[in-house]
Amino acid sequence: MNYSIAVRALCEFTAKTGDLDLRFTPSPTALEGIVGHRTVASRRSEGYQSEIALEGLFEGLTVKGRADGYDPAQNCLEEVKTYRGDLSKQPGNHRQLHWAQAKIYGWLMCRKLQLEQINLALVYFDIVSEKETCLVESFSATQLGQFFEQQCTRFLHWAEQETVHREGRNRAAQQLAFPHADFRPGQRHLAESVFKAVSTGRCLMAQAPTGIGKTVGTLFPMLKALAPQQLDKVFFLTAKTPGRKLALDAAQVILDRANAPPLRVLEMIARDKACEHPDKACHGESCPLAQGFYDRLPAARQAASELSLLDQGALRRIALEHGVCPYYLSQEMARWADVVVADYNYYFDFSALLFGLAQASQWNVAVLVDEAHNLVERGRQMYSASLDQATLNAVRKTAPDALKKPLQRVNREWNALHDPQPVAYQAYDKAPEKLLQALSACTASISDYLNDHPQGLDSALQGFYFDMLQFCRVAECFDEHFLFDISKRDLERKRNLSQLCLRNVVPAGFIGPRLTAARSTVLFSATLSPRHYYADLLGTPANTVCIDVESPFDARQLQVHIVSRISTRFAHRQASVAPIVELIAEQFSQRPGNYLAFFSSFDYLQQVMQLLAERHPRINLWSQSRGMGETQRQQFLDQFTEDGEGIGFAVLGGAFGEGIDLPGARLIGAFIATLGLAQFNPVNEQMKRRMAAIFGAGYDYTYLYPGIQKLVQAAGRVIRTQQDEGVVMLIDDRFAESRIKQLLPRWWSIAPTLFTSAM
Repeated sequence: MNYSIAVRALCEFTAKTGDLDLRFTPSPTALEGIVGHRTVASRRSEGYQSEIALEGLFEGLTVKGRADGYDPAQNCLEEVKTYRGDLSKQPGNHRQLHWAQAKIYGWLMCRKLQLEQINLALVYFDIVSEKETCLVESFSATQLGQFFEQQCTRFLHWAEQETVHREGRNRAAQQLAFPHADFRPGQRHLAESVFKAVSTGRCLMAQAPTGIGKTVGTLFPMLKALAPQQLDKVFFLTAKTPGRKLALDAAQVILDRANAPPLRVLEMIARDKACEHPDKACHGESCPLAQGFYDRLPAARQAASELSLLDQGALRRIALEHGVCPYYLSQEMARWADVVVADYNYYFDFSALLFGLAQASQWNVAVLVDEAHNLVERGRQMYSASLDQATLNAVRKTAPDALKKPLQRVNREWNALHDPQPVAYQAYDKAPEKLLQALSACTASISDYLNDHPQGLDSALQGFYFDMLQFCRVAECFDEHFLFDISKRDLERKRNLSQLCLRNVVPAGFIGPRLTAARSTVLFSATLSPRHYYADLLGTPANTVCIDVESPFDARQLQVHIVSRISTRFAHRQASVAPIVELIAEQFSQRPGNYLAFFSSFDYLQQVMQLLAERHPRINLWSQSRGMGETQRQQFLDQFTEDGEGIGFAVLGGAFGEGIDLPGARLIGAFIATLGLAQFNPVNEQMKRRMAAIFGAGYDYTYLYPGIQKLVQAAGRVIRTQQDEGVVMLIDDRFAESRIKQLLPRWWSIAPTLFTSAM
């Protein structure tokens, strides 16, 4: 056996016992932890050594890591832990884990320096007061050697099992055959490009049309690369729930093949969706699934490791059988799965679990980013933060007395921002320094309160506390890629309540390093044009390979008509309603069937739908509504039956503009009555100004490119297989402009539509 594990991972496997307890929170941010470690090191004597690489071997198990610090003069090895709050409230199993790590490092240092004895120190550094609490004990090399062997022995059975699993996985993956009889047109090109990208360690940006089987076409070559590229994990990241399902279905197709590799495929979902007791706090005194969690985890982990497909249902069943939390069982299994299917935020967010584990464990990972056009806006959301003053006012009234003063200071500094701003909206190039100081002091006070009061806060104050933490975190990163803006409300009543936003405009600075941290990252979508737009906003490496996979569809399958005599601009919207109604009715009478009609807003949609219902009552109509849940969305889609006829109305860029599959007669056409441009408002105008300053193409980057991407995605719902035939009506005079046409898919054959109802 030849197995390698980090010191921290070993101790978390062997030395964690007792309850799952998240009350000793909040922990410092990663940046605060780094600063804390540096501060401790700066206080030590001249000969002090930091970040010492250590490694040891036990029966084929290699244990390695970096000790925080060693003082030769004192013969003292330090394990530094940063914290905030009351150290006396730290759960005993946390302290036990920290000592385990120190002892392992102590033994490895004894081996390295041939020491017979060593002093070990747990150094707890309070990031607020910058005070150190040092717990020092002396150990003989013999004692530490015995402890090292005990921990390794506890892990050896699992390590041997994992070695067998990995060897079998890699061996079978090399022999893996494509799960279908043959590749679809374009699918082989995509698969070969993915394999080349991971083989050469490069990033790939692949624009590939809907219908070629992108999910299998990207996952299959990554599995083939497991052994030759010595990959530890493949992360399949999606923007929405349907994408996760497609990935799990593709994995199941591969697993169902004869001689399929013994893969573990894990689905990760959001905490609120996995929680069995949302009314309880995450500690043993409140939640039965947290009580004794680490004592029951080994059996649950073993049971989970024996399944190939660990989707949401399978994980929940195993977790409840063993009395552990499903969400935290999934976090544990992320360490032992071969393929992890998860939302973007699990890899790209500030505190992303998968990225953090990959870095800490030094995994060699490959990342697949499905529907990657969504990563621009999702990235902006991840790296932005907002605060609402109405919420602050509400929580100030109900806050404990100890927190009223720091909350009042936040409100005072907030109000001071209003004085020089008489208008409803204003953007600034700098973050508000005094307010940030007040927020930082307030979050520190709340942190102290939480450590002194385990029962916690009411949900409103807790939510605002998390918002403040995010605001402070984003503020640390604020640069020219951000805006700070204030949106006032109730100007007429002189109340001057406002919303503050640190708004990320260009997420490249955060996403780019995550792309390059992997062995290879593949960004794929049907809409990744123009390339420079996505390269600029996502920060793709300079040596990124870009491919445009040829469409498997023939232009004769899709009739694309530009209706250039109608304008859907806001100023012309009322006049456009009747002509659009007649266009839809005329097309429906010529070829009855199922259609989707896309509009720029719910108001516009309702106007057209209402007039169509009045003038042509025999046409079956149904509509998307605001805030539809998953059940309602499914009911909307269920109306598109093979033998049905009717028109579903939807908002462009919403739930039905992408990620839905209605092949054959379930959908034969789409009307797109909008250019898809983002709303003209002060926020977008500021985004345009900032884009122009950075890239010199403010309008295109803010309005045009995102809009065209939405409409191409919507049009892509019509042709799903090589047997489908359909029609797309692009309704607006701007579609006739050459610069717009150049952004549309190359395989489309576009013809003008003669329409008698001129505007």
